[in-house]
Amino acid sequence: MSAPAVIQLQEIRKTYRMGAVMVEALRGLSLDFIRGEYVCIMGPSGCGKSTLLNTLGCLDRPTSGRYLLGGTDVSRMTDDELSEVRGQRLGFIFQSYNLIQQLSVIENIEVPLYYQNRPEEECRAKAVELAKRVGLEARLDHKPFELSGGQQQRVAIARALVNDPLVLLADEPTGNLDSHSGAEILGLFDELRRQGKTIIMVTHDPSIAERGDRALRLRDGQLESDIRNRRSA
Repeated sequence: MSAPAVIQLQEIRKTYRMGAVMVEALRGLSLDFIRGEYVCIMGPSGCGKSTLLNTLGCLDRPTSGRYLLGGTDVSRMTDDELSEVRGQRLGFIFQSYNLIQQLSVIENIEVPLYYQNRPEEECRAKAVELAKRVGLEARLDHKPFELSGGQQQRVAIARALVNDPLVLLADEPTGNLDSHSGAEILGLFDELRRQGKTIIMVTHDPSIAERGDRALRLRDGQLESDIRNRRSA
């Protein structure tokens, strides 16, 4: 019996107005993402990768089509409803880390929990657990500027996991890292995949795409190829 689809995209279109010109960034995209899959999205600049990731992350609404997240249609939700979905069901990991410089490691990890009215002790215990999981238990009181790029990305991963999200979305998460730090972060993603997390990552690096279960390639807002890697077959 096959695993259930955690995300279903049905004829997703996204059109932007650029001056007097209408640009169709996504052109009738239909895709299923299976629970526990590690999927990499590739393609040339302007192919629709960022638009797709923003749509999956409920940062943008499709112009038409349906987006089912965990069986719930989020395509036409209000801004407040989408904000709640982002906070409870999605975890974000960005190339530039997006950490709050004035906060410590442990405080940055706790940020998503602030909006859920959980007891302070519970928030701290959960954040400490995640910090240990990504190997930062000795850096809890450090600020981001006191950390290496790889350590900052580990903080971002822990923050993305703190709400136990349905899906992790990563946008070029090793793009700002040296090869050693990048390899360590990719090792963390491999471990998350083994633990059953659903991961959707945008990357330009074919060697990274080969680590996943599946590689999608976009061109001109459409799906050019959908390849299941041999190791996951």
